[in-house]
Amino acid sequence: MNGLIPTGQSLLLVAGKLVDGAGEPFATVNPATEQVLGHAANATNADMAAAIDAARTAFDTTGWSRDHAFRARCLRQLRTALQGHLEELREITIAEAGAPRMLTRGPQLEGPIADVDYAAGLAETYDWETDLGVAAPMGIRTRRTLCREAVGVVGAITPWNFPHQINFAKLGPALAAGNTVVLKPAPDTPWCAAAVGAVIAAETDIPPGVVNIVTSTDHRLGAQLATDPRVDLISFTGSTATGTAVMSAAAAGLKKVFLELGGKSAAIVLDDADLPAACAHTAFSVSMHAGQGCALTTRLLVPRASYDDAVAATARVLANIAPGDPDHDGTVCGPLISGLQRARVERYLELARAQGGTIVTGGGRPAGVTQGFYVEPTLISGLTNDSPVAREEIFGPVLVILPHDGDEDAVRIANDSPYGLSGSVWGADPQRLHAVTAGVRTGTLSVNGGVWYSADAPFGGYKQSGIGREMGTAGFEEYLETKLIASAVPES
Repeated sequence: MNGLIPTGQSLLLVAGKLVDGAGEPFATVNPATEQVLGHAANATNADMAAAIDAARTAFDTTGWSRDHAFRARCLRQLRTALQGHLEELREITIAEAGAPRMLTRGPQLEGPIADVDYAAGLAETYDWETDLGVAAPMGIRTRRTLCREAVGVVGAITPWNFPHQINFAKLGPALAAGNTVVLKPAPDTPWCAAAVGAVIAAETDIPPGVVNIVTSTDHRLGAQLATDPRVDLISFTGSTATGTAVMSAAAAGLKKVFLELGGKSAAIVLDDADLPAACAHTAFSVSMHAGQGCALTTRLLVPRASYDDAVAATARVLANIAPGDPDHDGTVCGPLISGLQRARVERYLELARAQGGTIVTGGGRPAGVTQGFYVEPTLISGLTNDSPVAREEIFGPVLVILPHDGDEDAVRIANDSPYGLSGSVWGADPQRLHAVTAGVRTGTLSVNGGVWYSADAPFGGYKQSGIGREMGTAGFEEYLETKLIASAVPES
């Protein structure tokens, strides 16, 4: 880690320069060992104000928002530079986020970096102006042109679970659309973001102030972004509770918001499905990265007649997924991010027991492991969909299995949630599958193991899972304003 963070302490990126924060540097911890990796610059309100000012100045006084080709070139330059530091970024991500090494070859690192190219392509090919033709409103012949322009300054607030994926899902389209950005990453993974800032400063032509990266332990800096009138849009990913607070703060200035929030997604297994395959896939999914994914299916809905068989099949798979060192290639389930998050998961496990649930497998810390924030992959049976463990986002490797009484009942249970982020459906009859997917109220759905995630696919949720979409053309357009220009046309 000597190249991007040479002294073991990362810096802020403000106005094109790597600088210390005014606060006392804070420790970043390896969740697999509980050992301090190093320190990160700790920004104060004054540092955040400077970053916002830099972003505002860059947007208002440079040609960044209007030069589409230049933005595309800078983004591809950034992608190439990051790929040149791939192994160093991989080690930082494994050590700081507890990300299993295998996942860094996909959505934890390599995928998001490669996806920067998709954003660059949008900057070049998007239809920035559309001729709506000539009309005669109020009797005046008028040619109408629809123009799409950058919103302005984007405040991006991101979580720790998939730091690169979420950081680039915001940076890529926001920059490609012509905005400038102030990124506030989670304090649990400051190095993942700061390393990107070091690359931007040293190895790209991105103008000073276009990207600012502000690490801090002070969560109030997010509120500062949301309320500062120089910021035009807030793009937030995190819990629904925090998203509600962000939206409330932004409302005072009628600021645009994009919110990608929580989930309690359901895997629906129909009575003609391959039950063992559906159970195995769901068990593997909920164990990945210790269950720290908002779109993971954490409720397994199975036919009542097959309930006991489903419990047994799911338990067998989970019991064979041992939490392990994320540095090892074969690890699927690494540590939780912190002792605080582990304690949260353990409270839900105790609540499940107290409410009459059965811990079929897992349910605690792995035997013999004395270091690291690990929890065993856990299956809970015997609860109903109205229990808190089945309704609230736990963010750990915990799966609740529930019976259903047919297709309509399964859809009812899946939709009986404050969330609507994702889900899956398993079955054999195409007509039944179509009816069920049409009835489920979520932003994404997987059928028989299909993968919906890609750079060109919009991601987001219904209900309390958020507002707007990230990635794809829909995600790109979150960062645009629409302007209509009407020009009088002389009579010929």
